[in-house]
Amino acid sequence: MHELSLVHSIIKLASQHTKANNATKVDQIELEIGTLAGVEMDAFLFAWNASIPGTILENAKRIIHKVQAKARCKSCGTEFDIQELYDVCPQCANYVHHIFRGKELKLKTLVVS
Repeated sequence: MHELSLVHSIIKLASQHTKANNATKVDQIELEIGTLAGVEMDAFLFAWNASIPGTILENAKRIIHKVQAKARCKSCGTEFDIQELYDVCPQCANYVHHIFRGKELKLKTLVVS
């Protein structure tokens, strides 16, 4: 379950930023997770709930924004929502496209005090 290592990395990053800003706690954490980021949300939330107690993020408000994946067809230029890596273009049925959104896993904001 790589979601556990993701959560541990987020805890480490939050701890580093908190310390660097001479803060003692995290009030809010905001994440962006793309639909094609390879993160199983149920496993991520399970790992989060199991890992967060006793950490700098224990009392932080967690906000997760799911980012819908988007692709641009390399044949006709149509931009479209994509659910799977090999979805076809709805305009021309071409399989060759460039995914330009939806693979991200970002720590968007961290509110510390």
